[in-house]
Amino acid sequence: MVGEGVGEIGDEVDIRDWLAALIDGSDDAIISKDLAGRIQSWNTGATRIFGYTAEEAIGKPITMLIPEDRLDEEPGILAQIRRGERVDHFETIRRRKDGSDIELSLTISPIRNAAGVIVGASKIARDISHRRLSEERLHLLMGEMQHRIKNLFALANAIVSLSARSGSAVDEVVSAIHARLSALARAQELTLGDWQGDAPGEASVDLLSLINTVLEPYRDGDCIIVDGVSAQVDGRAATSLALLIHELATNAAKYGALSVPEGCLTVLIEHYAGATVISWEETGGPKPVQTISPGFGSRLEAGLIAALGARITRDWSELGLRASISLPDKDSHASTAQN
Repeated sequence: MVGEGVGEIGDEVDIRDWLAALIDGSDDAIISKDLAGRIQSWNTGATRIFGYTAEEAIGKPITMLIPEDRLDEEPGILAQIRRGERVDHFETIRRRKDGSDIELSLTISPIRNAAGVIVGASKIARDISHRRLSEERLHLLMGEMQHRIKNLFALANAIVSLSARSGSAVDEVVSAIHARLSALARAQELTLGDWQGDAPGEASVDLLSLINTVLEPYRDGDCIIVDGVSAQVDGRAATSLALLIHELATNAAKYGALSVPEGCLTVLIEHYAGATVISWEETGGPKPVQTISPGFGSRLEAGLIAALGARITRDWSELGLRASISLPDKDSHASTAQN
């Protein structure tokens, strides 16, 4: 039993020594002060949190730890102590020796003498700055998650609505919706995987990985090559870019190089002044035919290009389609290191 253990060695070690050891070993700052607000005791936890040694602190006014804009808190605290009231988990700001502020949770209790008269107060100060930062980070992450989910629902709604108006057979509409939503899901997996390790708003996706992921269902042997610089695309733009790449791949599978066994597709990522450029080159397929039909794909593409702030150009050459997608640096950033 704990009580028996204390009793057995009570003759050898004074109980006050035990209490002193417990106080001194605490990670929290444990400070006592008199009713005039002068510091009477100071443990090593207080030194760790505030930076002052016991010699520097004892005898000094407790206000040395209080920022100017919070000095009005001390009279109220002392008034409660004089009334015999305890202050529980009071969250506030205090100041370290180096002048920096720290967020603390304070618990303050009256100290009584042998006659029961209140003569001072004991203060336990716990550093909650890390907890506060975690709470703020969680709040920002939840806001980022909400923003992304709203964007995904908006894109999914557009896909369903525009596909339903395309005039195709039902099974074709369902197939198209399924393929486009699958592309969204693959892109979102990449986005969330990276986002977990980044600060909100700074999450990014490797552009090579994104393109390879979207093109994976179309691979057959070595017909698709993706290469270039290591570039990062902002997480918010990743889903839009994934859909745009998916639309190009779908057209290539229907009408272009990926529609025949001998066709090949090369995607090259390069970085020029102010922009990351994705070059799309199809070879070995049927002779390309320029289409001007204002269908779902063209409407979706126009919306995605606007959302990305990007530019896309096409060249229907004899060898196959060549397209270029230019992403301004506000949405993406690339290094010059080759893979």
